[in-house]
Parts: sequence; structure tokens; C-alpha cells
Amino acid sequence: MTRILNVLRKTAHISVLMVLVLLVSCARKAREPFSFVQICDPQLGMGGYEHDMETFKQAVRQINALGCDFVVICGDLVHHASDSAFNDFLRIKADLNIPCYYVPGNHDIGKVPTDTSLAYYRQKLGKDYYAFTHKGYAFIATNTQLWKADVGEESERHEAWFKDTLRALSAGEHPVFVIGHYPFYIKHPEEEEQYSNLPAEKRKEILALLVENNVVAYLSGHRHEAIIHNYQGIQLVTGETTSKNFDKRPMGFRQWDVSGDTVRHFFVPLEESVSELADSLMAEVIW
Repeated sequence: MTRILNVLRKTAHISVLMVLVLLVSCARKAREPFSFVQICDPQLGMGGYEHDMETFKQAVRQINALGCDFVVICGDLVHHASDSAFNDFLRIKADLNIPCYYVPGNHDIGKVPTDTSLAYYRQKLGKDYYAFTHKGYAFIATNTQLWKADVGEESERHEAWFKDTLRALSAGEHPVFVIGHYPFYIKHPEEEEQYSNLPAEKRKEILALLVENNVVAYLSGHRHEAIIHNYQGIQLVTGETTSKNFDKRPMGFRQWDVSGDTVRHFFVPLEESVSELADSLMAEVIW
């Protein structure tokens, strides 16, 4: 009898293991491969208004030819927030044949947002923070201006929403991408706060949350240069712009390819002929 019970116990243990393996296998199969594009700082008006419109249009044309699933834009959609600039951004963006998600930057709502600047952005462009899922992955679009500056109840609401959303998505076993404008840091996670990074205490707090909650990458802009770090297994990628780069890299965007648990990205430059035309347009503006 004891021998029979031991056999049954072993059989039951094996059955449970088989079920777990099947569940994990199904979960992995449910994550279909996909790709998306990261655009940083189209910032219409930064490198010359006509120049920036032409390069943004070219980015749209090239993206449409890639067959990616969607686009994310990491803030600074325009250089000066106005009806005409936001309308031009929306008009060019509308030519994308795939979904486009974007977040605000300091040029869109101000370095220290106000009730007026936030209301204006929301009225013209929609939500300034939100989340969505795609093929087993989650994406959290943030308003980093509400981390950079303390804007009272607006910052408090954003903070509570971010923590609740991140934890809920992570608990649902979604690997998470976070999208923002400001990079956490430029060279080192312990560096002092400056114009282009997040406050030290806030940075430390949020990075800890990302590590604890299955975040695979944080995408940002703002610097007009490529800055790539790995923080405890999380890819931190500040990408090149379509307006003006300060590190002399060509204008362009990044393509992200996601397959199973593998996440990689690479730079896609704007086509040379259009870059040359854009450079000549900018030269005319400067001179």
C-alpha cells in the first residue's frame, strides 16, 4: 500500500510539473514577435521650422515602409507650444499608417507645468499619461515633467497612477516598457540633478520601482544625443532626434524588435538625400 501511495504521489507531482510547463509554454507562445519605432524630439522649430517638418515627414515615410506595429514619440513634439505647431505635428503624424503613442516634453507643457499648460496639451493632444498592452507586453507612457518638478496635486495623481499601473501590469506577468521624456541620468545613477536628468531622490525611487516590477526598458529623449545604459538589466535608451542632434550623429529614429524574452534596438538614419535637403534648409534659416 505504501509503495502504491508513493507511486501516486510521484505521478501527481509529475502531472503538476507537466501542467506548469504547459502553462509557461503557452504564455511564451502567446507573446508573438513584434517591432516598434522610438522617435525622439521631432520638436518642430528646433532646427528650423521647415527643416523639422521635412525630417519628420521623411521619418514617417520610412516608418511606413518598415512594417512595424506602432510608434512611440518621447516628448518635445514642438519647440514652442501653439495651435499652429501642434496642428502641424498632428497633421504629419496622421500620415503614419500604424498607431502612434506620444508623451509630453518640457517644450510641450513647460519645464514646470501649470494648470493652463497641462489643460492646453490635453485639449490639443489628449492624455499626458496612460498605458497600453501589445502582444503580451505592457507600455506605460509617463509625464516626466511631473517628476522633474513638484506640481502639487498633479504630481501626486501622476505618482499614484504610475505606481498602481506598474504594479498591476507586473502582477499580470507583463514585461513592461516605460516611455518618458527626461532620462533618469546622463552618465551615472548617482550623479547630481541638472537640467537634463531627474532629481536624485525621485530617480532613485523610480529606478527601484522599475527593477522590482519587471521593466525591460525605459525610452526617453530630451538630450538630442544617443545615450544608452543598462541599469540592473533594464535598458535605458535616450535616442537620436529627427530635428537636431548635439552629438553630430545623423538624424533618425530607433527600431525595437521584441521576440519572446529578447528585446533589441538599432538606429535607423533618415535617408541621405532628405537629410542633405534638410541641412540646406537649416543653413538658410541660420544664415
